[in-house]
Amino acid sequence: MYHESNRIESNLGGPLASLNSRVYTNQITLCLFLLQLAAAGLAVGFFVYRAVKDIVQDPRSRNARREQSLLRQWLPPVEGAVALSIVLAFAWQKAVRAWPRAMVTVILWSAFGVTLAVGSLLMCFSMPATVGLGVALVVFSIGTGLYACWVTRRVGFTARVFEKAVQPVDKFRGLNGPAYLMVAAGFVWISVWCVAVIGAVNFRFPGLTILALVVSLAWTAEVMRNVANLTASRVIALYYLRGMQSSVQFSFQRALSYNLGSACLGSLFVPTIEALRILARGLNLLEGEDEFMFSCAHCCLNVMNAVFEFGNSWAFVHIAAYGRGFVQASRSTWNQFEGQPGMPALADADITSSVCFLTGVTSGALCVALAGSWTFVTHKHYTATVSLMAFYVGYLMTRIGMALPQACVGCYYVCYAENPRSRLFEDSPIGERLNKMKEDGQDAVGVAPTPRFPHQHVSAA
Repeated sequence: MYHESNRIESNLGGPLASLNSRVYTNQITLCLFLLQLAAAGLAVGFFVYRAVKDIVQDPRSRNARREQSLLRQWLPPVEGAVALSIVLAFAWQKAVRAWPRAMVTVILWSAFGVTLAVGSLLMCFSMPATVGLGVALVVFSIGTGLYACWVTRRVGFTARVFEKAVQPVDKFRGLNGPAYLMVAAGFVWISVWCVAVIGAVNFRFPGLTILALVVSLAWTAEVMRNVANLTASRVIALYYLRGMQSSVQFSFQRALSYNLGSACLGSLFVPTIEALRILARGLNLLEGEDEFMFSCAHCCLNVMNAVFEFGNSWAFVHIAAYGRGFVQASRSTWNQFEGQPGMPALADADITSSVCFLTGVTSGALCVALAGSWTFVTHKHYTATVSLMAFYVGYLMTRIGMALPQACVGCYYVCYAENPRSRLFEDSPIGERLNKMKEDGQDAVGVAPTPRFPHQHVSAA
């Protein structure tokens, strides 16, 4: 096993980049997250204590009876959904690693089929709330089917990248350990969190209180996912760039200490930025003869493109490898892409994040099928609430479990852009696609770029 050298020369022409930087990155965001986590811990402890106190001291009171009812009727299906989500998370990951070429197509179409089936099931319960949730799932299913048809030309390339990207995982024993640990921690936290929600029902302003708990859980779960992402990214990136057999434990410790601030900041902004980019692409379809809409669409696109340079999911590779802050890492990775002709278009057309997102949605829908059916048979007036909660926790747990394959693909792109002549990339599908793009003189061959209406310029009178 090679020891990690302290410093390397950056191919960006800038100062030397440290592999073992001991600077805590994005310290303000780290402090905010730790304060949030402490506040959430205190709130969860208080609400759990409040629920237990009401039940033990005055079991016949109105609040105690309501909390007992929730514990018996609401909690078991949700916990069953959490347990199912853990199984599904690692089943998806194992399947992606074992059959990467087939799983891209399977995930796209299983998301369509499962959400359609579960949405129809909820509508069959014939209650206003469940019908509303069912309609939402069916609409999402239709959108997923259209998306799967649209990206058909990208599936083959994405499957080949997946196949190449996950190959180094078997070289590092215990690389899945941090993901297992984060999922276990997530299970414990969500279990306690569910009991706290029951205690918050009888608190002042229950709606706002539960909303705050939901937002806190989302941020915490996303940070857990990115800690596993950073651990795998450091190990895989240093293997590609320096041929090192890095310690998984050491990488995990760095992700939980020096790089935790960047994980917190990225967990806040990457989902938001990705969602806004999707919105910007949708607005781009509005280009037409209307000069005002044409200007608005281009303004939104330019803003999103500028923001994406300062915050993107590719940044986690440089955060893990070089200990950079989130914004600095976002800029350095995108600058490397721009240094390779055709690479920005290829990276922009990557559907890996969508595939991983859809595994979470599919798992969430399967958890809804379990928990919703269970609750409908036992206490059907809780069906909608339990179904919504089951989808939420199922999605979050699966995304944590899928952090490893997504990190592998991110490393494959970023490390190729940094050192495309490495022997590890001799038969890379990225290199083959870039060469084909260059030969054909197109921006993206077989990548199916975002469709756009032709620009309509208004001539001066």
